[in-house]
Amino acid sequence: MSAGGLWPWAVLIGLGAFHGLNPAMGWLFAVALGLYRHSRNVVLVSLIPIALGHALAIAVVVYAVIGLGMTIDQARFRIVAGLLLIAWGLYHSFRGHRHGLRIGLTTGMAGLGAWSFTMAMAHGAGIMLIPVLMPLTQAAGHAHHMPVTGSLEVASLAVLLHSLAMLVTTGAVALVVYEWVGLDFLKRGWINLDLIWTALLIGMGLWLLLAA
Repeated sequence: MSAGGLWPWAVLIGLGAFHGLNPAMGWLFAVALGLYRHSRNVVLVSLIPIALGHALAIAVVVYAVIGLGMTIDQARFRIVAGLLLIAWGLYHSFRGHRHGLRIGLTTGMAGLGAWSFTMAMAHGAGIMLIPVLMPLTQAAGHAHHMPVTGSLEVASLAVLLHSLAMLVTTGAVALVVYEWVGLDFLKRGWINLDLIWTALLIGMGLWLLLAA
């Protein structure tokens, strides 16, 4: 896990934890289902499709990015990635909540997985991993292009660690809310994580462009 240093792995885990804190990413549904069915086990089981849907959305983007990175040089790739992050940040700011999928809080496990996948894609969760994957995949090889050797292995490990961090955080928040806090606190106010996420997307995109 030394490729590219420790900081990219720490960022991967931190982004996963950040996603886990967002109620729209899953823990709100897990708690709602648990309360609806009066079962802590339902809360825990709900975490499985939530984590799988998020991991699948991350993997789709990550492997697509790896494929793109193998075809163009790093300088051009940084520009493309920077523009993509800025564009997605602007999209999320204006239209991120207007996705077509509508799922109720008492949906089944398949619905949870579909919701988790959709929300991760709409939030650009996989796109945000691009700047983190770049130093990791560069460290796995020695060419000016994003290398083939080691890239898929590093990307797979990145998806796994990110998804595990998201799962652990989602599970911890869901259990705390289910057992002690309850959902009423959301009516009194909640941190606007979407606004923070939009700023992160645009800020990271600008950083990539300036460093290109």
